[in-house]
Amino acid sequence: QVQLVESGGGLVQAGDSLRLSCAASGRTSSTYAMGWFRQAPGKEREFVATIRPSGWNGGVTYYANSVKGRFTISRDSAKNTVFLQMNNLKPEDTAVYFCAADLPPYRSTYSRPRDYAYWGQGTQVTVSS
Repeated sequence: QVQLVESGGGLVQAGDSLRLSCAASGRTSSTYAMGWFRQAPGKEREFVATIRPSGWNGGVTYYANSVKGRFTISRDSAKNTVFLQMNNLKPEDTAVYFCAADLPPYRSTYSRPRDYAYWGQGTQVTVSS
């Protein structure tokens, strides 16, 4: 069983930055595929970013086009924590942000909610214009 706890959300103005954290319990999180998703009111949960586990192209990252160049996903394996650094935030980034994890055997893609077995409770990010 993997437990994920997000933190770092808040209310910011357009152009500001935030860093979200996701602390993972269980075995070393470097073996997990980790991802960030977000869900705005009335919309489906959408992919934001993912980072490959250490056993499969470890450290390789992928991003949604809407956040590419502004957001960075990273991990600190010693602390079993994954981060999402969000720069130049826009009002359309407003959403609840969820951390997700999956264990081996690894999948061919990690850009869909169904690719992940474990989810955090979410943290609210609100960007005012």
